Amino acid sequence: MATFVLVPGAWLGAWAWEATAHALRERGHTALPVTLTGLGERSALATPEVGLDTHIDDITAFVVEQDLRDVTLVAHSYAAVPVTGAAGRLGPRLERLVYLDSAPFAEGTCLLDVMSGDVVDQLHRQVAEHGDGWRLPLPPFELLSTFSTLEGLDEDQLDLMRTRATSQPFSTFEQRLVRTDELGPDVDRVVVACHDAKALLDAGMPTLAFLNQPPWRRFHLPTGHWPMLSTPVELAKTLDAVVSSGGSGF
Repeated sequence: MATFVLVPGAWLGAWAWEATAHALRERGHTALPVTLTGLGERSALATPEVGLDTHIDDITAFVVEQDLRDVTLVAHSYAAVPVTGAAGRLGPRLERLVYLDSAPFAEGTCLLDVMSGDVVDQLHRQVAEHGDGWRLPLPPFELLSTFSTLEGLDEDQLDLMRTRATSQPFSTFEQRLVRTDELGPDVDRVVVACHDAKALLDAGMPTLAFLNQPPWRRFHLPTGHWPMLSTPVELAKTLDAVVSSGGSGF
């Protein structure tokens, strides 16, 4: 059985993983959702100084302080950036790296680099007008859907996001990944692609082409960008398949 450390994307806390974590535990796995500094139940710790490095430290400390071994580290959305930074630090503690509807980031890049200029401008306006110049509240769904599909979310799930989401310290989007340590050669590398990411991978997008080749394995989850809310049990089944399938993917 596997030990999953589940890292949520922007605006979310460990709460977002509750149903998936429960389903993983029913299958005999250890499932440990993480809340990053300034988010969820840790929102009181939010300051303008909370940045990408803070979240890299959060993930590293979570694994090391609990003395976790053979970890399957799962990164959803924004979490791909700090998880990329933390993964190499974990050394032999890390067994598997899973990017959930996300992908590893290169040194010197940040989350805003993968967004269009128009979206970046709108996010800056949100921060200036509604976030005291340093916080990014959950954008209106009309804006959010332009870069993160809401497919599969019903009104109850959208309301849950709206009421439980917390503002994201914007420095976490702006700060560039300074240095990433090399992963060990034996680390299993996996992408779980939802609909939009699958389309990009199938189209052979040049910047993502490496994810279609070994040592990467691909799995598909037929839903939108927030599978821990839209299809939490199916997500758990997919993650179970990831750890039980050896070297195969689909």
